[in-house]
Amino acid sequence: MRAWRVREPGPMSTGPLVECSEPVPRPAAGELLVRVRACGVCRTDLHVAEGDLPVHRSGVVPGHEVVGEVLAGSRSDRFVPGDRVGIAWIRGTCGTCRYCTSGAENLCPGSTYTGWDADGGYAEFATVDAAYAHRLPGGYSDVELAPLLCAGIIGYRALRRADVPAGGRLGIYGFGASAHLAAQAALARGATVHVMTRSATARDLALGLGAASAQGTTEAPPEPLDSAILFAPVGTLVPPALEALDRGGTLAIAGIHLSDVPTLDYQRHLFLERDLRSVTANTRADAAEFLDLAATHRFRVHTTSYPLSEADTALADLAHGRVTGAAVLVP
Repeated sequence: MRAWRVREPGPMSTGPLVECSEPVPRPAAGELLVRVRACGVCRTDLHVAEGDLPVHRSGVVPGHEVVGEVLAGSRSDRFVPGDRVGIAWIRGTCGTCRYCTSGAENLCPGSTYTGWDADGGYAEFATVDAAYAHRLPGGYSDVELAPLLCAGIIGYRALRRADVPAGGRLGIYGFGASAHLAAQAALARGATVHVMTRSATARDLALGLGAASAQGTTEAPPEPLDSAILFAPVGTLVPPALEALDRGGTLAIAGIHLSDVPTLDYQRHLFLERDLRSVTANTRADAAEFLDLAATHRFRVHTTSYPLSEADTALADLAHGRVTGAAVLVP
């Protein structure tokens, strides 16, 4: 099969990805073998390729937004050969620690991740533990489904962490793959959405999806916010996002990596019971809830498709802000 591996992490200009030809993986006990139909290109893949995240598996195949067809593997009543299945970021947890047993498996110290600890979907075939594979809603193409498996799920988790009140005012900083899905989920719940992003194309997309306003990243929204989500991995946006919150507002930071946050001024940024929260991965329950929502509320998923042979180009385009919506690889 064809696959892309991270040869040596570094800036995309150094060519950290290399295309390989290698044997199709063999599923271990409890795993499914999946033929990859589509794989989303996530900013976390970029962090893995460029070395922003520490190496967990040398020469890993990135990709954790995988839509595929079950070919073989675990005898399970959940999936049979021919089923369409999703592979997402969380690949495994210990199942016994206090986090796993309390419904917070995303905080499990023994958690492992697709495309970081184990090979992911920048390939023609992949494997997944049947217990961590996802059933997918109908009504979407393979390409449309791929971004739902991380961009959608983590955006949904961030929306929950932002604690948006019913009919509340939500600010979104950065408007890529995850943000454009989270905005639609918030709008479906009756929120007013204001978007702050540097890209004029992304601002147009936000307004087209129903945002009440769209402006530059450092510009203030037109009204105080009840909640905000920071999707851009830019620490300098934390102070203006906090300052835009109304009394008792909450800012959730959705990324796995963030550049340094400047010094905060307590009175301007945190006083009046403003909350600052991080978002760490997601649980399988989050994924199930979001995919159920996607089944009942038809999301408009904006994608740009690339052949698998151009995975390095897709990741470079993401790095340089040349992707509107979500980039998706198609073998």
